Parts: sequence; structure tokens; C-alpha cells
Amino acid sequence: MCGIAGLHLRDAALQPQLGSLLQTMLCQAAERGTDAAGVGLYGDPSLNPAGRATVCVIESPLAAAEAVAGVERALGQPVQGRASGQTTVFTAAVDPALLETAVRTALPGAVVTSRGENLAVLKGTGHPDDLATTFRLADAGGYQGVAHTRMATESAVTSTGSHPYSVGPDQCMVHNGSFANHATIRRELMAEGIEFDSQNDTEVGARFVAKQLAEGADVEKALRLLCERFDGFYTLLVATENSFAVVRDAIACKPAVVAETDQWVAMASEYRYLTGLPGVENARIFEPEPEVVYAWER
Repeated sequence: MCGIAGLHLRDAALQPQLGSLLQTMLCQAAERGTDAAGVGLYGDPSLNPAGRATVCVIESPLAAAEAVAGVERALGQPVQGRASGQTTVFTAAVDPALLETAVRTALPGAVVTSRGENLAVLKGTGHPDDLATTFRLADAGGYQGVAHTRMATESAVTSTGSHPYSVGPDQCMVHNGSFANHATIRRELMAEGIEFDSQNDTEVGARFVAKQLAEGADVEKALRLLCERFDGFYTLLVATENSFAVVRDAIACKPAVVAETDQWVAMASEYRYLTGLPGVENARIFEPEPEVVYAWER
């Protein structure tokens, strides 16, 4: 059992409140998973400064200040960084791929949890309420966010097993459920040269979707292909720089509810996560149908 939630803001006036609204949703989801938690934040001014790339890592072998100095040496340009709980965040005025290469060079053994110009993934093990504080989530802004609380079933309680999974630029997935045939698909992807950071089944789904996107599919098509290829019980929330999408398996036994207003679109495992959102009493609320991809664009 895990809890997932997401918020896609249509009203720019709400963007300074993204973190506080998402924190309320995350903490409501804590009862569905206290092993680990994480968030993916899009457009936060401090995590994703305009004109700069952002790379996030967990399991850094160095403290934040030493890590920033090491990445600067590897990149040859100024780097800013900070610790957000178990995650270290780096930003620099370069292409995201260059910053990612410098981070991997300076911090062997660290696991990159996101890269891009609009997304920062913060995650770790522990109670969601405590992690939200270390993330400074209440202070975050932005235009879109996803959140996850984990009760470990398919792999160990480790920071690499926590969600969200972000394996492509500005892409992010959270998952409630389990993929029955993930080991088979993992072997197929590995045979194509795709590398993995964890034993978690959700990472297999995230890498499958990233592969489809890299080959030209949009999010709707990538998720339809996932439904065709993956067996199991699942509700997925997938975000990219410009999209926010939800899909459930053919049985749809994992809970999900969507609420939509002119100001925002929200998704959650349970309705009660949504009760703190402004205007929720007037929202259009529905349960996603099995194997129907619901997607919204900025």
C-alpha cells in the first residue's frame, strides 16, 4: 500500500502556495506509507532558477558543501547547491546533461534522482511528515508537483527505493501497486543498454515510459503502451515539463480520485487528501476509468 498525490496549477496566482498545498496532501497520505516519501516539484524558483539546470542526487558520499566544490571543479563553472534532507540539489547555468556529467564525475556512487530545467525530485526514507520538513516543502512554489508515501513491498526500504522516479529530463512517475512482470521487462530494457539504479518495479515503469518519450511518443501514447505491456495492479501519476497524466490498470483496484477546477487539477489515492485545496467544494470530482489515460497540458 502506498499513497500518491499530485497538483497541476492552472492559476498562476496559486503558484507561491504549491508547496504548502502539496505538503497537506502528502501528510494526509502518510497513513498509506511510512517507510519513505518524496516529491517532484516543477518550477520552484529556488530549486529551478530561471536559466539554470538542476540535478538532484541521493546517497552522496560527501556533505553538501564539499559536494558543491567537487562538482564545480568537475564542471569548471560556478555551481550552487544545498542539502534538502537526504537529497542534495545542484544548479548551474549550463545544459542539464553537462551538469549531470559533472555530478556523476565528482560524486561516484551517488544516485541521480532528477535532471532538467524545471524539475527537482526530493526523496528519502522516514516518516512523510518529517521528510516534508527536511524538504522545506511548505516554502516551495511552482506550477506542478507530485508526491508519494511508500510502504515497501517489491524492494527494500532504501532511499533508492523511494519515489518519485525521474529517469528522463523533467520526467517524473509515482506509483501505487505492483507490476507482476517487471523482472522480464527489466531484462529486456537492460538488453537494450538501459541501466537501473534500484531493484524497484516502479523504476522499470519509469524507464519504459522514458524510452517511449525518447522515441517520440507523447505521454498519452507512452502510458497506453505501458498498459499493453505491463501486468499487475497499479495507479500511476506521470508528469513532464508540460503535462500531468493519470492511468489505472484494467482492474482498477488501486484507489484514485481526480478533482478539477478552473484553477487546478489534482489527483490522489483518497479524497481526503484534497480537502485543503481552495474551491474543492465546487470541483468536478471523478474516479478514473480502467486503462483510460487522463492527461492535462500546460
